[in-house]
Amino acid sequence: MKTLEDLFVHMLRDMYYAEKEILKALPKMARKAGSEDLREAFEHHREETEGQVETLEKVFALFDLKPRGITCEAIKGLSEEAEEIMSETEDKDARDAGLIASAQAVEHYEMARYGTMVAWAKQLGKAEAARLLQQVLDQESAADKKLSKLAQSGLNRKAA
Repeated sequence: MKTLEDLFVHMLRDMYYAEKEILKALPKMARKAGSEDLREAFEHHREETEGQVETLEKVFALFDLKPRGITCEAIKGLSEEAEEIMSETEDKDARDAGLIASAQAVEHYEMARYGTMVAWAKQLGKAEAARLLQQVLDQESAADKKLSKLAQSGLNRKAA
């Protein structure tokens, strides 16, 4: 990678892979959720994530690139951690608290990446790409806030 655009494209491919992996994980997380509200939050975010993949495909097109992912080691690690929580936590309330923590770790990673990509797209003069990526960033931030609200409204208390 030699230029900011090269870095941007690398991160775009990284996030494309990440979003596709998240699409695979969310249905399982929804099934493992003990709380109906948490299950619904995961199902809603799966629908949002499908749209985010489509948005990333639009960004690829703005750069005249075919959508293609590259392995995102960070998401692989976060997914493994979530798998561990789902398989090893017997108490449903504790599992819900762990699922929220795992999901928020993913959201925070995504928010960091999308925030960087918005800034870089602006720097590269790609206003439409910045606008599209800002929409994704806003969705990820809203998902994080929803998870915090669920945790603070009683799920963590039940787990304790």
